[in-house]
Amino acid sequence: MRIKVTIVAGDGIGPEVTQEAVHILESVAQLNGHKFQFIEMPIGGVAIRQHGSPLPAATLDAALDSDAVLLGAVGGNEFNSLPPDKRPEAGLLQLRQALGGFANLRPSIAYSALSDNSPLRPEVTAGADILFVRELLGGLYFGEPRSWDRKTGVALNTMRYTRDEVVRVARVAFELAQKRRKKVTSVDKANVLEVSQLWRATVVEVAAQYPDITLEHQYVDACAMHLMNTPRNFDVVLTENLFGDILSDEAAVITGSLGMLPSATIGGKVNLYEPVHGSAPDIAGTGKANPLGAILTAAMMLRHTAELEQDAQAIESAVQRVLSRGYRTADLARTNQPNQQIVTTREMGRLVFEVLNEIIDRRQAMHAV
Repeated sequence: MRIKVTIVAGDGIGPEVTQEAVHILESVAQLNGHKFQFIEMPIGGVAIRQHGSPLPAATLDAALDSDAVLLGAVGGNEFNSLPPDKRPEAGLLQLRQALGGFANLRPSIAYSALSDNSPLRPEVTAGADILFVRELLGGLYFGEPRSWDRKTGVALNTMRYTRDEVVRVARVAFELAQKRRKKVTSVDKANVLEVSQLWRATVVEVAAQYPDITLEHQYVDACAMHLMNTPRNFDVVLTENLFGDILSDEAAVITGSLGMLPSATIGGKVNLYEPVHGSAPDIAGTGKANPLGAILTAAMMLRHTAELEQDAQAIESAVQRVLSRGYRTADLARTNQPNQQIVTTREMGRLVFEVLNEIIDRRQAMHAV
């Protein structure tokens, strides 16, 4: 397997966690004979400092010429005084639009080793494994018209979807559900919003093409409650842009830390992979950042772009084994866990690297027999 990956590590803890993810990918490539080419380019605040733009043309060109893009994080308080279209986050939005990915995949898994990290009771979260499929290019975030008239004190955003936009993201959800537990929960507010009525009708239409998948509908407010009460009842959750943004962050409590959450944006010219957490500039350079979200994001890249399912599973298994042995970064540490060992960002990456090598070596030895 040969793929070209543009690395845009970005700001804050982005470079630290991305470095660990790249080390893991390099290990997978070396052990399995793959050819991964990595090209590092600036984005966000670092790009503003170096080039005066949150998304330099050279970075965009490199991304569009790649098979995948791996992002760290963007943002920093020093840029808050800039106009919105000049801030680091604008570079990320521009990149997403240029790459064209319309389906954002966000897993939320209850790791047994981290059951005490969730504010929910272990018996509630045990076994929860949810995949959010969030539409990413429509809805309130991109709908027109939008405005803020400071003189009149009136602001306007437009929630807008077309049937075709709903069809394409719904198909992604149903096809992923076929590889999981064959259930899709579609989230809307069809009792109030015409856009949600279009969403629901279109999802029902698409569901007819997947008779092996169970479809249920939930209003967004009810879904927010059920995610906390009965998270094990969910498999694939299909949402529009705003609802997915909120619900997938809420579901972070199932895992116990935002630092554990990976994501992938697929469906466009080039797939974009990024951990869900932000740039966390207050802990940048301290060794406290959790690299597991970035490492699990690398696993998603192997699954959805490189189509290396076994290698993706090997990374995910390595992360689970390291956690089960009691190793924790600062965000995962709890006073009621006597056997835990607090490690730095780099140490956590090294531990996953070592266990991953053991898993792949064992797999290769079994195939050689």
